[in-house]
Amino acid sequence: MRIHFYKYQATGNDFVLIDNLTGKNSLSRDQIVSICDRKFGIGADGVMLIEKHPSADFNLQYYNSDGSQSLCGNGSRAAVKMAATLGLVNGKASFEAYDGAHDAEILPDGVVRLRMNDVTTIQKLSREEFFINTGSPHFIRFVPDVRSYSVFDEGKGIRYDKKYAPAGTNANFVQALPGNDIFVRTYERGVENETLSCGTGVTAAALAASFLGYKSPVIVKTLGGDLMVEFKTRHSGTPAAPSATFTDVYLVGPAKLVFEGDLEL
Repeated sequence: MRIHFYKYQATGNDFVLIDNLTGKNSLSRDQIVSICDRKFGIGADGVMLIEKHPSADFNLQYYNSDGSQSLCGNGSRAAVKMAATLGLVNGKASFEAYDGAHDAEILPDGVVRLRMNDVTTIQKLSREEFFINTGSPHFIRFVPDVRSYSVFDEGKGIRYDKKYAPAGTNANFVQALPGNDIFVRTYERGVENETLSCGTGVTAAALAASFLGYKSPVIVKTLGGDLMVEFKTRHSGTPAAPSATFTDVYLVGPAKLVFEGDLEL
């Protein structure tokens, strides 16, 4: 089977996108793994199929590099850019993803502003640790020096911790920086490695940072580039057991076409 593909990157998170508006393409788990293989395939953190939707501009099927499914914030931004090249959207977009409906807009400078779903449940595990689901589950730990932190070893241990079984979790390590900036590194479930950026992860980290006094918009630095997270928040609870509700959550950042081609599966 020959497929035409588009390779995109969004702050270093890279994806293979396929136009499946005809509905003819159906990929097995093994084929997804093969496509994402960086030695024998195209190489990517995930695969996306853009499909028709009865009421939205398009439907987005996202697969991690191991074939599992979840919401991908960076991938969704890349999909919006590709949907524009396919003529499905013009500036503003609505689409269905793994966790439900989303909308987005392509700003004049080409940056994509993606609306995430509201977040109403946050677990504060300790002063430095949180658990937040932003369409995908995320463990958050604030650390003094994230650049020298053992992200792979620590992240893998948390990802497979029995308390998060059977699905597991992503693990994010965050350094609070001066001003309103944070630096985030992520071990991604489904990729089973550190990625250069994780959209749902940086969103979760920015929301967690609000408990440390950070205000919207939070500038998030990653190894793959900078993102911005906007939100409205209503904090509640007690100092010992704080809580919050987050609405109007947006992930803002670039997404670019790298190349396109054909692949024989």
